Amino acid sequence: MEVKDLSLAEIHSSILVCPDCPLSQSRTKAVPGEGHEKARIMFIGEAPGWHEDQSGRPFVGQAGHFLDELLDMVHIKREEVFITNIIKCRPPGNRDPLPNEVEACYKYLKRQIELIQPQVIVTLGRHSMAHFLPRESIGKIHGTWRWVDSHLCFAMYHPAAALHQQSLRRVIQEDILKLPQALAAAQKAVPEPEQPKQLSFL
Repeated sequence: MEVKDLSLAEIHSSILVCPDCPLSQSRTKAVPGEGHEKARIMFIGEAPGWHEDQSGRPFVGQAGHFLDELLDMVHIKREEVFITNIIKCRPPGNRDPLPNEVEACYKYLKRQIELIQPQVIVTLGRHSMAHFLPRESIGKIHGTWRWVDSHLCFAMYHPAAALHQQSLRRVIQEDILKLPQALAAAQKAVPEPEQPKQLSFL
Protein backbone atom coordinates (compact mmCIF):
# COMPACT_ATOMS: atom_id res chain seq x y z
CA MET A 1 0.00 0.00 0.00
CA GLU A 2 1.34 3.44 -0.90
CA VAL A 3 1.90 6.11 1.74
CA LYS A 4 -0.84 8.28 0.21
CA ASP A 5 -3.37 5.56 1.10
CA LEU A 6 -2.28 5.00 4.71
CA SER A 7 -4.16 6.04 7.84
CA LEU A 8 -2.49 8.09 10.57
CA ALA A 9 -1.87 4.97 12.63
CA GLU A 10 -0.42 3.18 9.60
CA ILE A 11 1.84 6.17 8.88
CA HIS A 12 3.07 5.96 12.46
CA SER A 13 3.85 2.25 12.11
CA SER A 14 5.58 2.75 8.75
CA ILE A 15 7.84 5.49 10.12
CA LEU A 16 8.98 3.25 12.98
CA VAL A 17 10.48 0.76 10.53
CA CYS A 18 11.28 3.07 7.62
CA PRO A 19 14.54 2.13 5.82
CA ASP A 20 14.44 4.91 3.22
CA CYS A 21 17.53 6.92 4.23
CA PRO A 22 20.80 6.31 6.12
CA LEU A 23 19.32 7.71 9.35
CA SER A 24 17.49 4.41 9.72
CA GLN A 25 20.87 2.84 10.51
CA SER A 26 21.87 5.30 13.23
CA ARG A 27 18.58 6.05 15.01
CA THR A 28 17.59 4.51 18.33
CA LYS A 29 13.90 5.15 17.71
CA ALA A 30 12.07 6.93 14.93
CA VAL A 31 9.79 9.75 16.09
CA PRO A 32 6.58 9.85 14.01
CA GLY A 33 4.88 12.57 16.02
CA GLU A 34 1.94 12.62 18.39
CA GLY A 35 -1.21 14.48 19.25
CA HIS A 36 -4.84 14.93 18.31
CA GLU A 37 -5.75 13.29 15.00
CA LYS A 38 -7.91 16.28 14.06
CA ALA A 39 -5.80 18.98 15.68
CA ARG A 40 -6.52 22.57 14.66
CA ILE A 41 -2.83 23.40 15.20
CA MET A 42 0.14 21.36 14.00
CA PHE A 43 3.65 22.14 15.24
CA ILE A 44 6.45 21.07 12.91
CA GLY A 45 10.03 21.18 14.11
CA GLU A 46 13.26 20.24 12.39
CA ALA A 47 14.32 16.79 13.63
CA PRO A 48 14.36 14.70 16.79
CA GLY A 49 17.12 15.37 19.31
CA TRP A 50 18.81 12.97 21.72
CA HIS A 51 15.91 12.73 24.17
CA GLU A 52 13.42 12.22 21.35
CA ASP A 53 15.62 9.54 19.76
CA GLN A 54 15.66 7.69 23.08
CA SER A 55 11.94 7.96 23.81
CA GLY A 56 10.37 7.93 20.34
CA ARG A 57 8.33 11.02 21.28
CA PRO A 58 8.68 14.57 19.89
CA PHE A 59 9.80 17.55 21.96
CA VAL A 60 10.46 15.84 25.30
CA GLY A 61 13.85 17.42 26.10
CA GLN A 62 14.55 20.95 27.31
CA ALA A 63 13.14 22.47 24.12
CA GLY A 64 10.02 20.39 24.61
CA HIS A 65 9.59 21.65 28.16
CA PHE A 66 9.82 25.21 26.85
CA LEU A 67 7.24 24.37 24.18
CA ASP A 68 4.93 23.14 26.93
CA GLU A 69 5.41 26.48 28.72
CA LEU A 70 4.57 28.33 25.52
CA LEU A 71 1.38 26.32 25.06
CA ASP A 72 0.39 27.14 28.64
CA MET A 73 0.81 30.84 27.87
CA VAL A 74 -1.98 30.61 25.26
CA HIS A 75 -4.08 28.12 27.23
CA ILE A 76 -3.58 25.27 24.79
CA LYS A 77 -3.08 21.71 26.00
CA ARG A 78 -0.42 19.56 24.38
CA GLU A 79 -2.95 16.82 23.68
CA GLU A 80 -5.05 19.28 21.65
CA VAL A 81 -2.33 19.84 19.04
CA PHE A 82 -0.23 17.60 16.83
CA ILE A 83 3.57 17.79 17.14
CA THR A 84 6.03 16.35 14.65
CA ASN A 85 9.21 17.18 12.71
CA ILE A 86 10.30 17.61 9.10
CA ILE A 87 12.37 14.45 9.45
CA LYS A 88 11.47 11.61 11.78
CA CYS A 89 14.91 10.30 12.81
CA ARG A 90 17.72 12.07 14.65
CA PRO A 91 20.69 13.16 12.51
CA PRO A 92 24.00 12.14 14.14
CA GLY A 93 25.29 14.85 16.46
CA ASN A 94 22.11 16.86 15.91
CA ARG A 95 23.51 18.15 12.60
CA ASP A 96 21.22 19.82 10.07
CA PRO A 97 19.05 17.46 8.01
CA LEU A 98 20.44 16.64 4.57
CA PRO A 99 18.33 17.16 1.43
CA ASN A 100 18.03 13.41 0.78
CA GLU A 101 16.80 12.87 4.35
CA VAL A 102 14.18 15.59 4.01
CA GLU A 103 13.10 14.12 0.68
CA ALA A 104 12.79 10.62 2.16
CA CYS A 105 10.52 11.88 4.96
CA TYR A 106 8.46 14.25 2.84
CA LYS A 107 5.88 11.62 1.93
CA TYR A 108 5.12 10.98 5.60
CA LEU A 109 4.79 14.62 6.56
CA LYS A 110 2.61 15.34 3.53
CA ARG A 111 0.26 12.49 4.42
CA GLN A 112 0.10 13.57 8.08
CA ILE A 113 -0.95 17.06 7.00
CA GLU A 114 -3.53 15.65 4.57
CA LEU A 115 -5.10 13.48 7.26
CA ILE A 116 -5.02 15.94 10.15
CA GLN A 117 -6.00 18.98 8.07
CA PRO A 118 -4.76 21.53 10.62
CA GLN A 119 -6.03 25.07 10.33
CA VAL A 120 -2.64 26.42 11.39
CA ILE A 121 0.80 24.93 10.80
CA VAL A 122 3.35 26.38 13.23
CA THR A 123 6.84 26.07 11.77
CA LEU A 124 9.46 25.82 14.51
CA GLY A 125 12.87 26.97 13.28
CA ARG A 126 14.33 27.96 9.94
CA HIS A 127 14.47 24.45 8.45
CA SER A 128 10.77 23.87 9.06
CA MET A 129 9.89 27.37 7.84
CA ALA A 130 11.96 26.93 4.66
CA HIS A 131 10.01 23.76 3.86
CA PHE A 132 6.84 25.81 3.43
CA LEU A 133 8.19 29.31 2.76
CA PRO A 134 11.51 28.75 1.00
CA ARG A 135 12.11 32.36 0.01
CA GLU A 136 11.55 33.85 3.46
CA SER A 137 13.90 34.64 6.34
CA ILE A 138 12.87 33.58 9.83
CA GLY A 139 14.51 36.70 11.23
CA LYS A 140 12.04 38.77 9.22
CA ILE A 141 8.81 36.78 9.45
CA HIS A 142 8.85 35.16 12.90
CA GLY A 143 5.61 35.86 14.71
CA THR A 144 3.70 36.35 11.46
CA TRP A 145 1.66 34.09 9.24
CA ARG A 146 1.20 33.38 5.54
CA TRP A 147 -1.37 31.40 3.60
CA VAL A 148 0.18 28.38 1.89
CA ASP A 149 -2.42 26.38 -0.01
CA SER A 150 -5.34 25.85 2.40
CA HIS A 151 -3.19 26.15 5.52
CA LEU A 152 -2.09 29.18 7.43
CA CYS A 153 1.63 28.87 8.26
CA PHE A 154 2.76 30.66 11.42
CA ALA A 155 6.54 31.08 11.65
CA MET A 156 8.39 30.85 14.95
CA TYR A 157 11.94 30.34 16.13
CA HIS A 158 12.65 26.82 17.36
CA PRO A 159 12.24 26.58 21.16
CA ALA A 160 15.80 25.22 21.32
CA ALA A 161 17.06 28.59 20.07
CA ALA A 162 16.14 30.10 23.43
CA LEU A 163 18.36 27.56 25.17
CA HIS A 164 21.38 28.74 23.22
CA GLN A 165 20.51 32.44 23.00
CA GLN A 166 18.64 33.73 26.03
CA SER A 167 17.63 36.95 24.27
CA LEU A 168 15.38 34.89 21.99
CA ARG A 169 13.34 33.56 24.89
CA ARG A 170 11.30 36.74 25.20
CA VAL A 171 10.96 36.99 21.40
CA ILE A 172 9.54 33.46 21.24
CA GLN A 173 7.19 34.16 24.14
CA GLU A 174 5.93 37.31 22.43
CA ASP A 175 5.42 35.42 19.17
CA ILE A 176 3.38 32.60 20.72
CA LEU A 177 0.95 35.18 22.11
CA LYS A 178 0.01 35.97 18.50
CA LEU A 179 -0.99 32.36 17.81
CA PRO A 180 -4.65 32.85 18.87
CA GLN A 181 -4.88 35.67 16.30
CA ALA A 182 -3.48 33.38 13.63
CA LEU A 183 -5.96 30.68 14.53
CA ALA A 184 -8.82 33.17 14.37
CA ALA A 185 -7.65 34.25 10.91
CA ALA A 186 -7.48 30.62 9.78
CA GLN A 187 -10.97 29.90 11.04
CA LYS A 188 -12.32 32.56 8.72
CA ALA A 189 -10.96 30.30 5.96
CA VAL A 190 -10.40 33.18 3.59
CA PRO A 191 -6.78 33.29 2.39
CA GLU A 192 -5.36 36.75 1.90
CA PRO A 193 -5.41 37.36 -1.87
CA GLU A 194 -1.84 38.65 -2.10
CA GLN A 195 -0.36 35.51 -0.54
CA PRO A 196 0.71 32.47 -2.59
CA LYS A 197 -1.71 29.57 -2.51
CA GLN A 198 0.44 26.69 -3.71
CA LEU A 199 1.92 24.39 -1.06
CA SER A 200 5.68 24.83 -1.38
CA PHE A 201 7.36 21.65 -0.21
CA LEU A 202 11.08 21.28 -0.84
